[in-house]
Amino acid sequence: MASSLYFMEAANLFVGDHDPTASLHLVLESLKLPGLEETTQEWTPGGAVAGVEVGMSVLKKLDAGFKLKGVQPEILTQFGLGSKRRQNFTAYGSIRDKLTGASLQSKAILEARMTKVEADEFKRGELQGYDYALTEVFHYELTIGGREIYYFDFMTSAWRVGGVSQNSDVMANLGIA
Repeated sequence: MASSLYFMEAANLFVGDHDPTASLHLVLESLKLPGLEETTQEWTPGGAVAGVEVGMSVLKKLDAGFKLKGVQPEILTQFGLGSKRRQNFTAYGSIRDKLTGASLQSKAILEARMTKVEADEFKRGELQGYDYALTEVFHYELTIGGREIYYFDFMTSAWRVGGVSQNSDVMANLGIA
């Protein structure tokens, strides 16, 4: 079977409720979905000839971000130290299979807090933009072509990769449904 080559061609972002009139596709410069990394611990047993890096079966914190061109007052006001509420961020992508020419939709949903807004330096004659950081990610899901790739939910301890639970045995041992 030949491998496919999948490349993201375009992206869009919605901040807050998915309102079709609030599409950011014309000002979205970049989008960074959460990176996944397992917590590890270096361990060198007293009688061993070498150490080993041991996976702890715990994900490191998730964070994400995006950059918008221009000044977007409605997005800038989503930041606030007094606002302790997380909100939804929904990103769509168009992925092209370069082998078959087919187009696939990617969709990422994050429940997070906007914890940083940083303006680019203003220079006359150049487009100014803003970087936005998302932390306190309590929920993250990614689908490509309708297929679940990742599903993470902090409150329920759900963690699936490719639709397969990565921690069902531990959850059962702890009496968590």
